[in-house]
Amino acid sequence: MESPRMKNLLILATLLALGACSSAQNKRDFVECLTIQFQSSNSAPVGIIYTPRNASYASLLLSFNQRPTSTFPERPQLIITPFHESEIQAAIYCSRKLGLQIRVRSGGHDYEGLSYTSENPFVTVDMRNIRLVLIDNDEKTAWVQVGATLGELYHTLARNSKTLAFTAGVCPPVGVGGHFSGGGYGMMSRKHALAADNIIDAKLINANGQVLDRKSMGEDLFWAIRGGGGTSFGIVLAFKVKLVTVPEIVTVFNVSRTLEQNATQLVHRWQYIADKVDENFLLRLYLSSVRSPIHGNRTIQAYFTTLFLGRVHDLLPLMQDSFPELGLVEQDCIEMSWIESTLFFARFRNESLDVLLIRTPQNEVYFKGKSDYVTQPIPVQGLRGIWRFLNEEDENNAVLECSPYGGVLNTFSESETPFPHRAGNIFMIHSSILWTLGGTAESERHMNWIRRLYSYMGRYVSRSPRAAYFNYRDLDLGRNAGRNTSYEQASVWGFKYFKNNFKRLVRVKSMVDPSNFFRNEQSVPPLSLS
Repeated sequence: MESPRMKNLLILATLLALGACSSAQNKRDFVECLTIQFQSSNSAPVGIIYTPRNASYASLLLSFNQRPTSTFPERPQLIITPFHESEIQAAIYCSRKLGLQIRVRSGGHDYEGLSYTSENPFVTVDMRNIRLVLIDNDEKTAWVQVGATLGELYHTLARNSKTLAFTAGVCPPVGVGGHFSGGGYGMMSRKHALAADNIIDAKLINANGQVLDRKSMGEDLFWAIRGGGGTSFGIVLAFKVKLVTVPEIVTVFNVSRTLEQNATQLVHRWQYIADKVDENFLLRLYLSSVRSPIHGNRTIQAYFTTLFLGRVHDLLPLMQDSFPELGLVEQDCIEMSWIESTLFFARFRNESLDVLLIRTPQNEVYFKGKSDYVTQPIPVQGLRGIWRFLNEEDENNAVLECSPYGGVLNTFSESETPFPHRAGNIFMIHSSILWTLGGTAESERHMNWIRRLYSYMGRYVSRSPRAAYFNYRDLDLGRNAGRNTSYEQASVWGFKYFKNNFKRLVRVKSMVDPSNFFRNEQSVPPLSLS
């Protein structure tokens, strides 16, 4: 019979053999360090450590956003998929001891891939196994572990109640950890604010391996991880959130208009009402270049999509008062439950709720996104310039998503959380381009297109600073230089994402992680490195 000591030695030998796929000594050292730490805490390390030689490594690395290796040369030397806090603490300990950078991943939508690609050697802690959702119906709260996806959260809520919901994004496979900690805009944000605005407690492991809650971490750190991103300050394990109450029946619609159907004038008019309509009503707008169903030529399509927290007979008079130009009629509208609306906006209509549980990407694409905030309506001539840019790209490959603000978002001060984009913003623009071939020339062509569009848009969007949304990370705004990044270097992008809140984020970082242990190409630096 195998002794416990012999079993431990066999585990160690197996893991060292996995680590030997590379000549890099630090990888072997890291595996050995983890094994020793797991043994000391009675954890079972087998099956949670993956090297590039493991068959499962490539599938774990799959994301919704492929990154060109010419720009992001490093992939993780190890992927660790912990089940327990102690395994994360072991990874932090070994990272500190051996000086191998650590990154944290909760989903796969990271816009610049900073959780799974880098310019420097690193390991990734993938939180996919830490995904429990616990709902308290009486309190109307939930503890949501950060490895859960939005789809998993929504699915659990639907099994629990017809009227308890949460305000967050429309893409089910997005990981809770990044989405909540960076803000979390969704189709109910004009009524119920952002995901981050509804966080009431959290659990986090700091650079010393300590597990903290709101009380023990203090209000400064708790403030920072509700919109300032979690990965600059520690590894967030879970968020406690306030749930919201929704009607049993809500109303949705999708209405599209092309240039031949007066789209330019409709988009121009939309800008004057989008942030001012009833807060139960969010009217989102998508713009893209399509093939005209009438003439067959390329045209611009304006696609209006709406969630209304009420019945259609209440929605139609509001639309007639605020936006009669769209010509909405009852036949355009569909009444459904809130959970059915999450399928509708994710384009999964008439499918089983279980589709919300899908975590892996259906297609591998290359993607680049940018964001802007609009404080004054863009004139018609400015819109026509946008149409010219959209027509340069292949059909439906480039999209401008315009998300209205106003409503309850205006009731928060800019400094209440790190997310500063409140009153004064009409809407946010998310510009995106995707392509399937990852060659250098192909990637550069598309990247050049979106950068030229971004330059063109400068005259029509916010200034001083030209604001951006942290969850739509954009390394074009500037990147950190590494461990010795200064405040001045980081402020290039920091004030765009956070405005004056960036100064407080730096102060918090200086208190909780003065050695800059938790860092990436756009992480908040401590003042000690200035």
